[in-house]
Amino acid sequence: MHIKSIKKKGSEYLIILDDETLKVNEEVLINNNILYSKKLSNKDIKKIKEETVYYENYSKALKMINRKMRSEKEIRKSLKDISKEEIDKIIDKLKEINLLNNEVYAESYVNDKINLSLDGPYKIKKELELNDIESEYIEKALEKFTQDLIDEKLEKLINKKLKTNKDTEYIFKQKTALYLLNLGYSKEDINSHLENIKIDNSNLEKEMEKIYNKLKTKYEGYTLKNKLKQKLYLKGFNNDEINNFIEKTVH
Repeated sequence: MHIKSIKKKGSEYLIILDDETLKVNEEVLINNNILYSKKLSNKDIKKIKEETVYYENYSKALKMINRKMRSEKEIRKSLKDISKEEIDKIIDKLKEINLLNNEVYAESYVNDKINLSLDGPYKIKKELELNDIESEYIEKALEKFTQDLIDEKLEKLINKKLKTNKDTEYIFKQKTALYLLNLGYSKEDINSHLENIKIDNSNLEKEMEKIYNKLKTKYEGYTLKNKLKQKLYLKGFNNDEINNFIEKTVH
């Protein structure tokens, strides 16, 4: 099949043949010496098309890595529409030029999480495992998450929660512990920070009175006391607080 013309379009080239047009990048053009060829066989065209698909996917992988560092699993997942052999070829090339390195990825990932997120070490470890990062790389990278750093982050997170807290001490500790566990901090570290937290619940008596005033319009006597106990318990007040309030309020 004869080449009628070759035109540059953006970063690509259009090879205009007798009855079709091929869109290729510069690498394919040079690799196949197309600039100096006047005729292409069906075999040539097939090879050009295969190489074009390869370079398109290779470029896609490069763009992903340029935006941020990627793991091998992420690259493989993004290239799932081509053959395993082609994916392996791209992966090998990226490793060869050191653009794909799971050890470096783990270090970078941990650094970013430490500096840009609230996440704790267990959550970060799980995310790296889901990306098929080798355990030795994970453990090495997580060495940066020192105990001092964990304590510093937990203190900041708990203090931030305290500033907006409207719950009793019991409920506050329950909610905060669950929040911190979900962020990836250990139960032991969380408890060691929460055990010394003391909350003055005196200002919450208004909340107890509000609940009582609402319930007394519907109930009275024994039923009122039971309903009030249930509501206050669900709000996080302990038995002594509830009994003391009922004793001095409900007649």
